[in-house]
Amino acid sequence: MHLMTLALPQEPSDGIAGWAADLVDAMGGPGAGLAIALENLFPPLPSEVILPLTGFAAGQGVISLASALFWTTLGSVVGALVLYGIGMLVGRRRMHAIWAKLPLVKTSDLDRTGQWFERHGTKAVFIGRMVPIFRSLISIPAGVERMPLPVLGGVHTLLRIHRGQEPFLAAMAVGGRLDERRPP
Repeated sequence: MHLMTLALPQEPSDGIAGWAADLVDAMGGPGAGLAIALENLFPPLPSEVILPLTGFAAGQGVISLASALFWTTLGSVVGALVLYGIGMLVGRRRMHAIWAKLPLVKTSDLDRTGQWFERHGTKAVFIGRMVPIFRSLISIPAGVERMPLPVLGGVHTLLRIHRGQEPFLAAMAVGGRLDERRPP
C-alpha cells in the first residue's frame, strides 16, 4: 500500500482569509471580535471564513478557545447593535437609499429582510441570525421597529455562542493536530 503525503495547510496570506488571519495574529481575540463586528456591518465578509480561522488559531495556541468565543460573540453583538442603531436613526426609506449605493449588496436583500421581520418579529431575528446575509441585515428592521434591546442582544449572544462553537472546535482540532502529522 502506497501512502501519500498530504501538504499541510499554511496560514492564508491574501484575500479575506489572509486579512482575518493577520488581524487575529496581530490583535489576538480582540482582532477576531473586530473581524466579526465588521462582518456584521459589511455582509460580504463571511463569518464562515473568520470563525474557522479563529478556531484554528486557538488550536495552534495563538489564542484560547474562551477568548475566541468571548471576543467573536462580543464583536457579533456590537455589530448587530450598530446596525440596530442605524436602522433606528435612519429609518426605512433613507436606509434603502443608502443601501442602494453600497457595493456588493442588493436592495432586494434589505427589502426581503424587512418584510420578514414585519411578519415574524422576534422569531425573524432568531431564525435570521442563522441565514447568511439576513444574519446581519435583520438588525436594521429591528432598529426601525424599535425591538427591545435586551431581546435583540440576548438572541444575538445565544446564537453566536451556539453557532460559533462548531467551526471553532473543528478548526481547533485540526490546528492542534498539525504538529502531530509533521514529518520528522
